[in-house]
Amino acid sequence: MDSSVKIFSGTKSVYLAEKIAESYGKTLGSINIQKFSDGEFQPVIQESVRGAYVFLVQSTFAPADNLMELLLMIDACRRASAGYITAVIPYFGFARQDRKDKPRVAIGSKLVANLLTTAGANRVMTMDLHAPQIQAFFDIPVDHLDSSAIFIPYIERLKIKDLTFAAPDVGSTNRVREVAKYFGADMVICDKQRKRANEIASMTVIGDVTGRNVVLIDDICDTAGTLCKSAAMLKEKGALSVRAFCTHPVLSGSAYENIENSVLEELVVCDTIPLKRQCDKITVVPTADLFAIAIRNTFENKSISSLFIHSNMKY
Repeated sequence: MDSSVKIFSGTKSVYLAEKIAESYGKTLGSINIQKFSDGEFQPVIQESVRGAYVFLVQSTFAPADNLMELLLMIDACRRASAGYITAVIPYFGFARQDRKDKPRVAIGSKLVANLLTTAGANRVMTMDLHAPQIQAFFDIPVDHLDSSAIFIPYIERLKIKDLTFAAPDVGSTNRVREVAKYFGADMVICDKQRKRANEIASMTVIGDVTGRNVVLIDDICDTAGTLCKSAAMLKEKGALSVRAFCTHPVLSGSAYENIENSVLEELVVCDTIPLKRQCDKITVVPTADLFAIAIRNTFENKSISSLFIHSNMKY
């Protein structure tokens, strides 16, 4: 493997970056995060990156230190004369702040895009943005990987009969429709109305799930309130079973209790964010191989379209 490729990791994504580097055929580059007594930190790259293709792996989930650490790593590599810097962000935090949905609010995802570019990133690689349009916030290339490349083989191995796919909200419709089309299956929508963030006022199911085994698909599972309420409603409407596939396991607040007490058969998530604790109903599927292939194709100037189910869609 070309020695000009170097892969580094931020503090909170080492568990995933090590697997990505191993799948690629490299070892992680050496970096030290110096800590000051007041909480300030400074990444120090401990090997030459002059002229190198550098890939910095760090999900930007809470706290904001993870984002700041990534920005400082990018800046350190830029000042060390790295040839090309790619920020590999398996989970892109602040993606839910993608528009002004009320007066006097920030558009956080646009701000983060600006910060990454200003810090010196030449490219961003991420997975399942909350809204695909966020790619347009960047003035640099964005490789937007799709978790369906991981979830679809898993679903196929389950050999589920009478399969129907469900979108837990209207915003997930396009994502779910593509997977349903791949399987030649029907799709329903759980239409929700919120009082405020993380609190649902009402929900209805659009479509028939009587006698069907339902698979819910979403990008983020935060408190799991939407997911668990959707699953309960689908069962009430006659579904035989309900499973859920969510890319990013944010799982905050009472999420684990909600999942454990829900009617869900299983919640399948990616390892873009580490689980805070184990749960019998949660299955974690790895993303390292997918990111490693994307990194290799990026470095070798090859297409990554083969990593998307859309390129092999069954019509």
